[in-house]
Amino acid sequence: MISVYVIAAILLAIAIGYKSKINTGFFAIAFAYLLGCFVLNLKPAEVIRMWPMGIFFVIAMVSLFYNFALINGTLEKLSLHILYRCRRIPYLLPLVIYFAAALIAALGAGFFSVMAFSAPLALLLCDKIKMNKLVGAVAVNCGALSGANFMTSGSGVIFRGLMDNAGYTQSSFQFSAVIFAASVLFSLLLIAGFLWGMKSTRNLKRIDDMEKPEPFDAKQRLNLKLMLVMIALVLVPPIAHILFPGNALLALINSKVDVGLIAVVMSLIAMSLRLAPQKEVVARIPWETLIMICGVGILISVAIKAGTIDLLAGWVSTSIPLGLVPLVFTLIAAFMSFFSSTLGVVCPALFPLIPSVAQSTGITPILLFTCIVIGGQASAISPFSSGGSLILGSLAHDAERDEVFPRLLFLVVPVSVVSAGLFCLAMSQIL
Repeated sequence: MISVYVIAAILLAIAIGYKSKINTGFFAIAFAYLLGCFVLNLKPAEVIRMWPMGIFFVIAMVSLFYNFALINGTLEKLSLHILYRCRRIPYLLPLVIYFAAALIAALGAGFFSVMAFSAPLALLLCDKIKMNKLVGAVAVNCGALSGANFMTSGSGVIFRGLMDNAGYTQSSFQFSAVIFAASVLFSLLLIAGFLWGMKSTRNLKRIDDMEKPEPFDAKQRLNLKLMLVMIALVLVPPIAHILFPGNALLALINSKVDVGLIAVVMSLIAMSLRLAPQKEVVARIPWETLIMICGVGILISVAIKAGTIDLLAGWVSTSIPLGLVPLVFTLIAAFMSFFSSTLGVVCPALFPLIPSVAQSTGITPILLFTCIVIGGQASAISPFSSGGSLILGSLAHDAERDEVFPRLLFLVVPVSVVSAGLFCLAMSQIL
């Protein structure tokens, strides 16, 4: 009976948060308090200690560092330079849009920031070459999503933190690398399908009147160098350790690498160089996302304490044919993401299921983690989710929004979700 209450609380927190436009994390914390203290008889201090401090610290500090490049225009100017160099190859524009968005997201801008400044530009370029805007929307959305999945970027950091909490600390880097690679491959296949499947992409025009972007200024050049150093510091030790597992020195160095702490050091350097105003950099940390992720994390911890996670894992393991388990996780994640955040709700809710399901079914956990991410991101372009709403907000006129809204809802989302299901089924034959 307690598990029924916990499941109802999770669903209710998501539903009320979506309906009221109040952060789901606050409802999750409230339900965690009521269920934890008055149903499970936990002490209030025990519930408070369920706040996932590791995830909170890493996301906050990584965001702090990459906010410098966002505020001083480094990331936006980088995307403009990439697009300018490819302006006369119209058929490759969707891929250019994708790789530009993916690169900026991988360098740390994060999904929402990339969509905020790349979606309007992508749709404008679609206008110039007479390309269907749905293709540009899919390209920029996929680019922002898969780029953010990079191991040192926003989503990748969150995935690693959630996998650490699920007990996969030693493997979380490798697992997140597979998630990143799978999301890139899926995105490219999806973009190719939309590009070649739409008649309106067959007579495209070159962009000859795009002005050459201004060169990077001194601060922006410094910021680019700092980002590259940050990526090297975080990526080189674990990769070297994987290549040379028997080397004691590399193992020691790798054990001391923490992306959150490295981000603090790099942020101090950026502050010393005055690359952006400190107050604005701190203010742009995604506090709402942090509250959502950590609030849901507390409620999930209560669910674990109540035995709910083991119960759900047992149901998936015994009631669903073994070969369909990856597909079921993909579709559940896609359904949840249709209305809510993949990072804030879907992954924190589903990742804790994986250890039990993997143990009882024998399915490799990396396959299940990847299916959740691919499924969740497949429907992120829904008008009711973050990606779709940002795309609609990038359209200049109400008439355009009225036209694009149903096409996102009834064409792009179903095609993306079906494609994700097929992709994950194919992936289950490999992993």
